[in-house]
Amino acid sequence: MLGGCWSKRELNELAIVTAFGVDKSDELVEISVQIVNPSQVASNKASSFQVPVFTHHAKGKSLFDAMRKLTTLTPRKPYYSHAQIIIIGEELAKEGMNSILDLLQRDPEGRSEFNIIIAHESTAQEILSILTPLEDIPASKLFKSLKDTEAAWGTTESVILDDLIQSLGNIDNSAVLPTIKIHGDVDAGKSSSNVEKIKSPAQLQYGGLAVFKNYKLIGFLSEEESRNYNFLHNNIKSTFETLACPEQGKISTEIIQSSTKVTGRFQHDIPSITIQLDIEQNVAEISCPLDLNKPETIDALNKATSKQIKESIERTLQTIQQTYQADILKFGEVLHREDYKAWNRIKKDWSTLYPELDVHLVVDVQTKGIGTATKLKLNKK
Repeated sequence: MLGGCWSKRELNELAIVTAFGVDKSDELVEISVQIVNPSQVASNKASSFQVPVFTHHAKGKSLFDAMRKLTTLTPRKPYYSHAQIIIIGEELAKEGMNSILDLLQRDPEGRSEFNIIIAHESTAQEILSILTPLEDIPASKLFKSLKDTEAAWGTTESVILDDLIQSLGNIDNSAVLPTIKIHGDVDAGKSSSNVEKIKSPAQLQYGGLAVFKNYKLIGFLSEEESRNYNFLHNNIKSTFETLACPEQGKISTEIIQSSTKVTGRFQHDIPSITIQLDIEQNVAEISCPLDLNKPETIDALNKATSKQIKESIERTLQTIQQTYQADILKFGEVLHREDYKAWNRIKKDWSTLYPELDVHLVVDVQTKGIGTATKLKLNKK
């Protein structure tokens, strides 16, 4: 005897969820889902405008309760396995995400490859209600923009569920998540006018990173601090640096490669960290009279870039260690791997040792390319 397809569910019986968000609403949990409008997305025929997605909202005492109550509003049963993005409201993140992550881990229907994002200065419901130009499905815009920003600028970091659970399970239960906010008129962003104008009234834009400790949101890193975190976390694929010329004007460089090596050591049970950051860059733009064909000019450029990046990263380290006191760079794990016996002797005092931990940073920058405009001469103003 064969079971056959006894548990089958046809596509026309499901509501495909591309993204969903969770907010705190008084003492309840509110879920918002973004569901594809299949007749609009799949059709190649010209027709009257219809929105490519619908959003539905439901409240409950728990996330599971809200998800079940959602079925009273949707014409089909929501199907979450194709969700690319999960957005957590700022207020809920401050309260704690234990129960949310617990459900996401346990659900056998869901997948762990979706990216988790924090809604900054707005709710997850508002983020999911904004229509986006170019990309019919807003969740696709959120996903692609996250990946592009991470690759081209380095101020965000894509974090999937498994990565987040692993980070929150480290020594001091700390982690980071990317943030997104709305620029412009939220109400206009919910209507078709947001995709019918040259300049959209409302736009979704990624910011810096949100810092978590013990499953709770404790603060935010600015875009500069988030990029510095990615330098330290060996997660910079490409970015840029702008420096002042010796007299007047600016130089912009494109960082094409970055490699970070973090090592730890103990001396009489006193821990310390050494970070070696090796960077390669190209000259992208110059607005001052410098002769880039001279080796001494390139050497000076390397030193200036190294100094600027080092000073910026050191300020970020101070914020991470002393302001947030969250070991998001996993220095504790580095020390544990270096000497687990010494680590076991000091781990009970790690929360007090970490803010004052000695971190020695070395930044080495090498300029590899200066472009083809080597004969261009810029006059002083």
